Amino acid sequence: MGVTHHGRTHRLDLADPTLREWECTVLHADPEQGIVLDRSAFYPGGGGQPPDHGVLLWQGVQTRIAGTRKGDDLWLIPVEGDPLPPAGTAVTGAVEDDRRTRLMRTHSGLHVLCGVVFRDFGALVTGGNMEPGEARMDFNLPEVPSDFKSRIEELVNAEVAADRAVAVRVLPRDEALALPDIIRTQSNLIPPEEQEVRIVDIVGLDVQADGGTHVASTAQIGKVQVVKVESKGRANRRVRVRLAD
Repeated sequence: MGVTHHGRTHRLDLADPTLREWECTVLHADPEQGIVLDRSAFYPGGGGQPPDHGVLLWQGVQTRIAGTRKGDDLWLIPVEGDPLPPAGTAVTGAVEDDRRTRLMRTHSGLHVLCGVVFRDFGALVTGGNMEPGEARMDFNLPEVPSDFKSRIEELVNAEVAADRAVAVRVLPRDEALALPDIIRTQSNLIPPEEQEVRIVDIVGLDVQADGGTHVASTAQIGKVQVVKVESKGRANRRVRVRLAD
């Protein structure tokens, strides 16, 4: 496992999140388990970001991909009833562009939100989840000012408008964990066996370990609306956001 491979599959999604179509070969196909490719740009899900959807095209046939199951291999899950390309088949993979792009914008928007809340309120993340264009993030934040919702929306959109670069790099585990405040969750979620850590840096605002896909700069996120701030326990605050378009 790691940032370039999962089992037998070379992960193209992390090397180039803009890639939407590629050539590959089926290594294994099973009606119960799914399909394993030698190369894949399907984001398999993780860290709150759901998996990609898309298709495999082969010999004039289309197999729709509805998700991914992670095990020793990355198993692509076809839509029920769709044909499976046999092992050894050369196929063209294609990721559904609108869904992936909105998830990238949403994920980067959550990093801006996380950076703003950590910088201005010192709060760590306790949970989160996203769908294309909308998301929630929970913070350990016992006290919030009465204008917290409007302030957060204004601060987040100021960082979006600043058009900060979003840079990605991979570091050895010890070097990554030595970075100040690299873990923005209350517990360290990096598996102990991972010896390389992928770092997502919204330059000048937020640096954290992350395995998802992101836009190249904050301006690509678009306007963010803070829909609601909820109390989820004595110290837990849930911030719900959505993209304006």
